[in-house]
Amino acid sequence: MARTVKVAVTGAAGQIGYAILPRLASGEVFGRDVRISLHLLEITPALKALEGVVMELDDCAFPLLDYIVITDQAEEAFDGINWGLLIGSKPRGPGMERGDLIRENGPIFVGQGQALARAAADVRVLVVGNPANTNGLIAMSHGHKAGIPRDRFHAMTRLDQNRAQAQLAQKAGVQVSAVTNMAIWGNHSATQYPDAENARIEGRPAPDVIGHHAWLREEFIQIVQQRGAAVIDARGLSSAASAANAALDHIVSVESATPEGDFFSAGVYADGSYGIDEGLMFSFPIRSDGQGGWEIVQGLELSDFARAKIKATEDELKEERTVIADLLG
Repeated sequence: MARTVKVAVTGAAGQIGYAILPRLASGEVFGRDVRISLHLLEITPALKALEGVVMELDDCAFPLLDYIVITDQAEEAFDGINWGLLIGSKPRGPGMERGDLIRENGPIFVGQGQALARAAADVRVLVVGNPANTNGLIAMSHGHKAGIPRDRFHAMTRLDQNRAQAQLAQKAGVQVSAVTNMAIWGNHSATQYPDAENARIEGRPAPDVIGHHAWLREEFIQIVQQRGAAVIDARGLSSAASAANAALDHIVSVESATPEGDFFSAGVYADGSYGIDEGLMFSFPIRSDGQGGWEIVQGLELSDFARAKIKATEDELKEERTVIADLLG
């Protein structure tokens, strides 16, 4: 075996954790010649449920699974890890506003950002727990102060990208693999902007293939923005399998060189590209070099319509940053 990858998963007994752990342990993500160690973090009351999840992992007899750590202590979970998947967060309760959720979850990511900095020297972090962008900003702020580079922190918008690609493929009557260059701009929320104008279907501009421009500017955007709520309405539970799948897609995209001419979407630290306020955790189209490095794709043309949508989601992220300003230290 060439190497061992240590992956921490928070909220590991939850539904996303239950969906993601077997696929991590199988070798599907990092390759069939890479051993996997899983560091699983849960709140104390959920440790018994986590023990049951680990029993199932044991019973799968994954040949690449090296060992499993179970803990309710962040520093123990993050000790020496290569990847941290920050999935665990408090869900929104009845009558809870988004701002309330942000304030409830923010302190969790203060502690986890600090623990990452103390325990992990060479780590990449994907924040999945909502509100992902702002939670990611909090974790990055505290991790960076202790020496972790800002570019190691991502917030997941790959689920939104996957949702958008699926909708375009269905509308065009093609396989989803035919849809490329699908950018998600901004926040993982109902203000995000899925950018069909720059998307490609079988190499051609998506608007040219689909032809129905009103659908692209109205229904398509609304479907992607509201997809999470639609899943909850239909299933009675939030997205789990698709969220787990998107997190794994993100890891693969960071670990692999992005195909020539394509890109993928992730929330990353805004550096002023496209006029976005520096310091937000904002979703951009990005490319990876396959060695863990990445860059924001530059030079995409944005219509006045697109710019207005991007401005709306930027404004929402600014408001969220104001809500948790004291948590950024």
